Amino acid sequence: MDHDFRLGDCFELLKTIKDNSVDFCLTDPPYFLDTLGDEWNADNIEKRKPTKKSNTIKSLPKGMKFDSMQGVRFEKFMNDISKEVFRVLKPGAFFISFSSARLYHRMTIGVENAGFNIRDMIGWTYQGQAKAFSQDHIIQKQKNITQEQKDIWIKELQGWKTAQLKPCIEPMCLAQKPVEGKLIENFIKYGTGLMNASEKFQDHFPGNIIPVSKPTKKEKGEFNDHISVKPIILLEHLIKLFSKSKSVVLDPFLGSGSTLVACENTSRKCIGFEISEKYFEIIQKRHNKITAGEFFSTKSE
Repeated sequence: MDHDFRLGDCFELLKTIKDNSVDFCLTDPPYFLDTLGDEWNADNIEKRKPTKKSNTIKSLPKGMKFDSMQGVRFEKFMNDISKEVFRVLKPGAFFISFSSARLYHRMTIGVENAGFNIRDMIGWTYQGQAKAFSQDHIIQKQKNITQEQKDIWIKELQGWKTAQLKPCIEPMCLAQKPVEGKLIENFIKYGTGLMNASEKFQDHFPGNIIPVSKPTKKEKGEFNDHISVKPIILLEHLIKLFSKSKSVVLDPFLGSGSTLVACENTSRKCIGFEISEKYFEIIQKRHNKITAGEFFSTKSE
């Protein structure tokens, strides 16, 4: 397929797309959690440390630092990007965006306020690693109590950890641009607005819970160190479910290019943007390898 993927700021690049010209939007935007915001630099993630003035809770893994303004910033960010997505999508077209479970509600509000109808929440389920922390090390650092008292507290708090459940789901907002006239007329005119119910997943009618394992190193590519790569088979399923073959699929936040790979596998044209030079190089490598037949491909269609 003749894809269109460019390096740059999606807010500027989206302006180059005509109104009502895109069939489907599937994206994985910044989550606005610690190290996962819109300002983050991939080279600096490991260097970032919470400071005394950072208004965060220490001893939490990346992405779990708390800031009361995260949700506010995320809602505005998603509202701004959703307005542009709304403009370029055809009437009745669907918009799916991944998010974190913690700030999903803010993303959905931002999308809805841009004019979209919220149709459902889709959950990608997988087996994540438990991230809850025990309090043993915190107790051991206490300076004003004896070791005997520390041992007592450690025993009493055995099994009690920080409130971080094992991550097993990543939510997506399923939104739709309002149709023009009647639904069937909209579909005949634009090819959007209906779902392809014959696109089953694991021989089941399409559902809002989709169990897929996280992508392997082989699938991502040995050169791909992006921190949030989505499974190709999951993206392919969503693309085939909500768009027709030969459709135009938009991804304003390409990341390492998984949406591009899924579009190539399913005979759709991908329009995508990535602001990071490092990740854009990964996108180019993945694209070159898959078009040369040297890379992970499901050839699902």
